[in-house]
Amino acid sequence: MPVSENLRGILLMCASMAAFTINDTFMKSVTLTLPLFQTIGLRGLIAVAGLALLCLATGAFRFRPNRRDAGLILLRSLADVAATVFFLEALLRMPLANLSAILQALPLLITLGAAIVYGDRIGWRRMTAILVGLAGVLIIIRPGTEGFDRWSLLGLASVACVVVRDLSVRPLQGQVPSALVALGAAVAVTLMGWTGTLFQGWQSPDSGEAAKVLGAGLFLIVGYLTSVSAMRHGDVGMVAPFRYTSLLWAIVLGLFVFGDLPDGWTLLGAAIVVGAGLFTLWRERQLRRRPG
Repeated sequence: MPVSENLRGILLMCASMAAFTINDTFMKSVTLTLPLFQTIGLRGLIAVAGLALLCLATGAFRFRPNRRDAGLILLRSLADVAATVFFLEALLRMPLANLSAILQALPLLITLGAAIVYGDRIGWRRMTAILVGLAGVLIIIRPGTEGFDRWSLLGLASVACVVVRDLSVRPLQGQVPSALVALGAAVAVTLMGWTGTLFQGWQSPDSGEAAKVLGAGLFLIVGYLTSVSAMRHGDVGMVAPFRYTSLLWAIVLGLFVFGDLPDGWTLLGAAIVVGAGLFTLWRERQLRRRPG
């Protein structure tokens, strides 16, 4: 594999994590003054438009999924709806870096979920890494202390929904366009936002709020596109660890935009989770290199 391809994949992954975190920053900022579901609906219109144009450009709309694949896409979309609501409700009330630290457990839990649902083999080393990573999550949320509240639980619920979302697409046929799958989720989340607006109410956004929603939508599209492209360039074992750069972006943006800096326990827990995740990725790479 040429080094240039690995470098391209790494840069795309870093760009993806930056884009998603900037989107989160815009959403956290605008939902301080604008109703949550209205914001989701408005951002969703931008994301749906961008992904629909991508589907048109790539011919994705010509694909007709069978009943099984359509059901998996629906399951993924519903899981994405739940993950979005839980995540944004938590984000509205938690420091960005703290919530991002909880999300770093995703690779570990996806590995565990694949073993439970699909029977993937996990050796004792990776199982130990998963347990260590979960211990790191407990350090971050610290149940039973003043730092623990129900918003931490919403963050964990969001992680669980993302695990379901990501595992649901594994059985999809290889020819199912990624853009079509992403569009299905974006449509579902947007419909949920506008439905919620009927109950939560509508507030006319001012120019600043409109600009933030537009920024969130545009960076969400960039995040989708670069995350898909990242996994198509370079070695997965080389590219995937750079997902953890999202935590660095969250710390920096949380500090400069909201004045939030995670405490020592949160940083310690995040370091444990990231370390366990990196070991798991390294171990999987080693196993793939073994002959037959």
